[in-house]
Amino acid sequence: MSITKKVSKGLLTAALGFSLMGGGTYAYFSDSEATANTFAAGTLDLSVDPETIVNVDNLKPGDQISREFKLGNNGTLDIHQVLLETNYTVDDAKGDNTGDFGEHIKVTILYNQANATVEVMETTLKELSEKTPDLTAIDQFDNQLPDGLKPGEQEKIIALFEFVDNGEEQNEFQGDALQVNWKFNASQTEGTLNDNDTEE
Repeated sequence: MSITKKVSKGLLTAALGFSLMGGGTYAYFSDSEATANTFAAGTLDLSVDPETIVNVDNLKPGDQISREFKLGNNGTLDIHQVLLETNYTVDDAKGDNTGDFGEHIKVTILYNQANATVEVMETTLKELSEKTPDLTAIDQFDNQLPDGLKPGEQEKIIALFEFVDNGEEQNEFQGDALQVNWKFNASQTEGTLNDNDTEE
């Protein structure tokens, strides 16, 4: 065998050896696991029952109206607070009003818990329209402590309305109509860190 053939045969053998070595680097143990992860948003669902709280005709100075309504949490998330937004319009029947009818309507809001009432606030309709009190607060109006509503909970609330007899002539309001719109704005609690490794 010539030296050329010997060298060629040696190179071929070496190349085959390197090829087998290279192919061997792809043989290894392996394992894999998959996880299924879910992020589901909760719901914030405030209910008001009944939807129409007051509908009264022939109101006169000195009259009082008491109405009970319920705020409920039908969602899956805690409600941090329920802010009451008040808007009203006055239909001045004779066009002779010199004052605001809303200043003559006193509004008192109370909780009805275990057959006992706890006052939340007392103000005029006019003043109420300039505020957004939390109806789930458990303390007085000027020093509110948020209580909120947990899922499935309800708060029984009593609203007292009084056409205040101020002892003066109030004829300008005869025949007038007062339209009051209440909007209840619920908000969630603050976000929390969930670091429970066993949470499913």
